[in-house]
Amino acid sequence: MSDARTSHSTPTRLRSLLTGDAWINFGLQIGALILAFLLTSCILLVAGAPPFEAYKQVFLGAVGSVTSFSNVLVAWVPLLLAAAGVLVTFAAGLWNIGVEGQIVLGAVLTTWVLRLLQDTAISPVVIILLAILAGVVGGALWAVLAGVLKTFGGVNEIFGGLGLNFVATALTLWLIFGPWKRPGIGSMSGTEPFPERLGLPTMAGLRVSPWSLGLGILAVILVFVLLERTYFGLRLKAVGKNTRAAFLLGVPTWQYGLLAFLFCGGLAGLAGAIQVTSVYHRLIPAISSGYGFMGLMIGMLIAYRAIWVAPVALFFAALNIGSIQLPIVLKLDSTLSGVLQGALVLFVLLVEGARQRYMRRVRMRIAAPTTLEAPLSASGET
Repeated sequence: MSDARTSHSTPTRLRSLLTGDAWINFGLQIGALILAFLLTSCILLVAGAPPFEAYKQVFLGAVGSVTSFSNVLVAWVPLLLAAAGVLVTFAAGLWNIGVEGQIVLGAVLTTWVLRLLQDTAISPVVIILLAILAGVVGGALWAVLAGVLKTFGGVNEIFGGLGLNFVATALTLWLIFGPWKRPGIGSMSGTEPFPERLGLPTMAGLRVSPWSLGLGILAVILVFVLLERTYFGLRLKAVGKNTRAAFLLGVPTWQYGLLAFLFCGGLAGLAGAIQVTSVYHRLIPAISSGYGFMGLMIGMLIAYRAIWVAPVALFFAALNIGSIQLPIVLKLDSTLSGVLQGALVLFVLLVEGARQRYMRRVRMRIAAPTTLEAPLSASGET
């Protein structure tokens, strides 16, 4: 009798726990968002600015007109690609801090191909395709280099990625002020702009290209399917959860790690290629615009769930573009949007850690009666 009650009550407890877990998780995420806005509001008050007016200006700067929203979409695409890419390395248990440098290398190789072929008789469509492909290859190879340093050189991917970021930035500056400098003298404005025919077509009167939007959305769908609907994604997650156990089960762990770097770097390189062919139409020193580090923040914020990449990346892109209004209207520094972004990620991580500890204790309390009832049942039978 006792066994029957135990077997019946334990699944009931577990079901109610899972239902409660979903609601608690949702409530805590909302709480983290409120805390982030409260912290930013306090900073705004210290700076002598009305918080609600500041948020209103950010909102209007992001969606107040068709032009503003198109600028949000321009920022959304590379951020989407960077965030989707880091999810693949996160799934493998790897911290690909070098995404920033991979975006830069993608832009460098895209620029190289465009410079090489711009005066040839090759069709502009073919040149653009080759340039974008070169950007994908450049980002992928730069990422694999970080993976090789970790796998065969024993260099932690965090330090390897950061070092490669500095190398990529230095290489860009050398090219802009050296071999690829503008006629006469190098300039922080970048290399000589490419002809309009070598850029991705944009919507009439706007900066956003439907081709870049399509590539970004396609990349997110691909990552979602890869991680959630394929055997490769399952094995990749197994490597990330427990490398030794995955190896003992026959998964080639280091090969999967390098493949994760390759895939992430390819998407980052695509982001760099789009920056050159669709946004700036040249190579500039700040071509990555911090999208790599922001992509890492988004990956942590969404707890590595690919389904949330697109909306959260859009939110961050809107914050970035909308904050341009702060110095114009309220004479505030536009970097306050960065404070909000950082606070949001910080509070979400803190709240998530507290949630996991709470749910662990609840599960232990549910499991404890079952553990005690079993010996009592056994003694009754004897």
